[in-house]
Amino acid sequence: MATSAAHKRLTREYANIQKSPPPFITAHPNESNILEWHYIVTGAPGTPTSTRLCLSISDFHPKSFNPAWSVSTILIGLMSFMNGEEMTAGSIGGTVQERKFLAARSRWWNSTGGGTASKPVPGVQRSIKGIGNVKAGDGGAKFRAEFPEEHEENVSWIHRHRIDPATGRMLPDAEGQEPINCSPETKALRRILGGSTGVGAVVQGGQAARNAGQGWIWRQKLWIFAGCVVMYVMLARIFGEGEGIS
Repeated sequence: MATSAAHKRLTREYANIQKSPPPFITAHPNESNILEWHYIVTGAPGTPTSTRLCLSISDFHPKSFNPAWSVSTILIGLMSFMNGEEMTAGSIGGTVQERKFLAARSRWWNSTGGGTASKPVPGVQRSIKGIGNVKAGDGGAKFRAEFPEEHEENVSWIHRHRIDPATGRMLPDAEGQEPINCSPETKALRRILGGSTGVGAVVQGGQAARNAGQGWIWRQKLWIFAGCVVMYVMLARIFGEGEGIS
């Protein structure tokens, strides 16, 4: 349980967040435990960005916690990781395409409990069996209760893009063809989620995103080249010394 001082501070921070919320961030504490916070980070327009807010919370400083940090600054620091390209201790690299894929997937995942929602989405036919869902999820009940407005936006998004709530698959048009007046957003989403035909799966889209972006070898090409040069010099010296002895 939170101490009296911690409770007062976090209550004050929550009031400040409600009064002046950080851009692209929604957050609130758990009603039964103010030390537990739930949040949604929305990608800012035009991100991933080329700039980064430098905070010590967003770097590797394990020794102590700075009391100057607040819930807002911690969440802003977290958002900078998603928008930036920097590699820090414990971080995982991701291409722009991978991040777009995961952002699109999060809408379906949050509002269906990872494919376990029992209530069908209007206008979208549910498949018999989910693929890649969490099997024992809550059907999105917790997310729906804590973020009702965001949930309604997600349901509208799932309906608009014909996402199967059980599998995360983008279903084809009712006639089996992509509508002529398909919006640019939907066309881009179909490319991200697995192809222009609209039958790609969100679950399978990650592999396509990785193939479309720069791979590990490409990102590390300079180090690989340097290693090859060093190996060549070492082998040349070894064989050169061997020939001198013989």
